[in-house]
Amino acid sequence: MQLFDTHCHITDPRFDEDREEMIRRFREAGVVRALVVADPREEEPNEEKVFSLVDKYDFLYAAIGVHPHNASGWDDAAEATVRQYLKHPKCRLLGELGLDYHYDLSPRDVQRKVFDHQLDMACELGIPVQLHIREAHGDCMDMLRARAKAGRVPAGIMHCYTGSWEAAKVYLDMGLYISLSGALTFKNAPKLSEVAQKTPADHLLIETDCPYMAPVPLRGHRNEPAFIVHTFEKLAELRGEDPEALAAKLWQNSCAALRIEGE
Repeated sequence: MQLFDTHCHITDPRFDEDREEMIRRFREAGVVRALVVADPREEEPNEEKVFSLVDKYDFLYAAIGVHPHNASGWDDAAEATVRQYLKHPKCRLLGELGLDYHYDLSPRDVQRKVFDHQLDMACELGIPVQLHIREAHGDCMDMLRARAKAGRVPAGIMHCYTGSWEAAKVYLDMGLYISLSGALTFKNAPKLSEVAQKTPADHLLIETDCPYMAPVPLRGHRNEPAFIVHTFEKLAELRGEDPEALAAKLWQNSCAALRIEGE
């Protein structure tokens, strides 16, 4: 059984003391591939660290984009950096990008402007996106619907999806994948159970978003890719599917979404 963590932050400083051991653990747990996310406008820009790591390990891939928290830092230099690294042969996605109205670390109008601009970049370059949408699904759907009329919605993934099934249907109709994280295991997330059960099997992904979102029974711990097995087990339980068959489908979806050849 092969699992693919389609979104993780394993260059985070919280892994600095045991990164090699953490990578060994997730490989032993059956996580065969992982996608690592870079953002040149993080407080500590991490693109060099991310791409050095993916160059070192053949089973790691990368994404780069400016997170909505950091949208205020978007400028010509940030765009140049993103465009530069998107040319890397193991960079598979533009992202994570989107809207986050929970913390409002960048003004909402700035978030929308930068979100729209990065979507335009994805369409121009023909690269899929990874969308971070938190407490902003109304604005996100309005923006994507407007773009859909002009045929300007790129392929991509709803990363760490925590919205409703009603919203998920809108994103699915636009061809986007729904990626579920450890939040699926939380007792206070009943709407995600419906999403997990109803999302078509060919548009479903899983991820850790580590070091955040550790699943039950490890809440409160630093999350890591090895822990994705708990999210996977919960997903198989909710869908009532054979784990081997579900793992094979998720692997196929992950490779298709990231445009990577399978094994």
